[in-house]
Amino acid sequence: MNAAPRHEPNPRRLYRDVENGMLAGVCAGIGDYFGISVKALRWVVFFCCFFALPAVVISYIVATILLPRKPAGMYHNEREEIFWRSVRRDPHFTCDDIRSKYRDLDRRLQGMEHYVTSPRFDLDQKFRDLE
Repeated sequence: MNAAPRHEPNPRRLYRDVENGMLAGVCAGIGDYFGISVKALRWVVFFCCFFALPAVVISYIVATILLPRKPAGMYHNEREEIFWRSVRRDPHFTCDDIRSKYRDLDRRLQGMEHYVTSPRFDLDQKFRDLE
């Protein structure tokens, strides 16, 4: 009897964060996903209740039903969690940052290739052999 394959949690997905939430974790999940302060988000929801209480309550209930609970151990380490939060907040900046790092690595690699293929490398090698 084979068990169903276990799917890895998707760090790009919006989850309810029950561990850090007050009621069902909807505000905590939205705050974590968008990088917003959970306290500020709760205050916004509180003030929205004065103007549209039925809409806020219905939206909260629907979000509680539709959003899955945040799985435990979704991130393997703290660096991975920081990376995925930055991707969710500003994916364009994250891609630019990664592209910049690869350009820097490419420049360094080109410098090493230039040195290894130069006559200077052969001369340095001969001096090392003399020692």
